[in-house]
Amino acid sequence: MMQKIVLATGNQGKVKEMADVLATFGFEVIAQTDLGIESPEETGLTFVENALLKARYAAEKSGLPAIADDSGLVVNALNGAPGLYSARYAGEEGNDAQNRQKLLAELAPIPQEKRQAKFVSCIVLLQHPTDPSPIIAEGECQGMIGFEEKGENGFGYDSLFFSPEQGCTFAELETSEKKKISHRARALQELKAKLSI
Repeated sequence: MMQKIVLATGNQGKVKEMADVLATFGFEVIAQTDLGIESPEETGLTFVENALLKARYAAEKSGLPAIADDSGLVVNALNGAPGLYSARYAGEEGNDAQNRQKLLAELAPIPQEKRQAKFVSCIVLLQHPTDPSPIIAEGECQGMIGFEEKGENGFGYDSLFFSPEQGCTFAELETSEKKKISHRARALQELKAKLSI
């Protein structure tokens, strides 16, 4: 029997990436947007705090267990920016393309060897809004920020994030490949391990 769970995101890229993986854990995933639930204001100072905030809000509004992911790109040369503001780096009205353009502009004077970055994903699972013992899983991917966009797959900063491990950007990977090695995939694997204890 599949357990219904609400996925606390309005990001269709995340829904697509997470729903089928979570189905293999025995969850029937419902996106919060399908229930008419808006996202709360993200006021946390860390990925964990924001993920908890989103999961708590979705659990409260839906009456279902909730799972939330807060993730972003952390660039060393920019003191961790875009970080928590990855999705709205170019401003509240900005989009993925504008976020990427801003990142390229900020990094323009930075040489290749100082363009280290990592994708971070923090996934939180709450059984109910006041769950005192949330399951928290984290995943990271190390890489570099390129000088131009490459690849058509993926979303967000994928076309700028070069993975030395893979020898290409995340946007040049097949979706099936990215699902195995991304920061979110790693966090999901940790979540799976914690659920099976």
